[in-house]
Amino acid sequence: MLAALMNLFFEDILIKSMLTKMGALKFGPPVAYVYNPLEYARRGFDTYWRRYGQGPKQVVLVGMNPGPWGMAQTGVPFGEVEAVARWMKIDPRLEKPSGLHPKKPVLGLECHRREVSGKRLWSWARERYASASVFFSRFFVLNYCPLMFLDQSGRNLALDKLPMAMRRPLMEICDQTLAQWLKHLEPEFVVGIGNFAYQRVLEVVNGMNVVVGKISHPSPANPRANKGWAEIAEQELEALGIVL
Repeated sequence: MLAALMNLFFEDILIKSMLTKMGALKFGPPVAYVYNPLEYARRGFDTYWRRYGQGPKQVVLVGMNPGPWGMAQTGVPFGEVEAVARWMKIDPRLEKPSGLHPKKPVLGLECHRREVSGKRLWSWARERYASASVFFSRFFVLNYCPLMFLDQSGRNLALDKLPMAMRRPLMEICDQTLAQWLKHLEPEFVVGIGNFAYQRVLEVVNGMNVVVGKISHPSPANPRANKGWAEIAEQELEALGIVL
């Protein structure tokens, strides 16, 4: 019980600190809209962390930032709605967000769009480990940055596409936060999902006693992922020494 309370206390302090620092940042063109699911979908993330974040973890998988039909809807990294609701048994119970683009509404579990990246990731986890509790006994999944960015047309702007002057102060905050997550979770392996996350992990874990690696991003924008992502990812994980 004490360990669980300390786990919740750590998460609450860390997220509050991160949100305070991010609240002071300013984003200009091409960014027109900024979604922060750790504000309006905080209950979803809190449940995810409370239920599945008890450490230590053998493997921490690190994504980049939310997509419009995943974490932006549920507060859970790569949080494709069906996986969050049916497999993880999480109801995010959203607060009402403001300042949304009409093409990218936030509907929570009522969202009928499916995030392909999240569907691929969590379908693999479910097929390999059956129950969420078994998967999360060894693995945990985080996003490097909790913010989603849209341009004026509603097009998603991945974090690595933002101008460096805008990205640099944000990355300083995200680096510090990721370092704290990892120190708390004490993983043996930290694996970036895609090139950008891998590069940030390399910077953050400098000096930590962990094995760092990379797996292909499950996004349909990655041509390699469209040729059997689960099989490719398993090969990449096993090449790092992770026994599946």
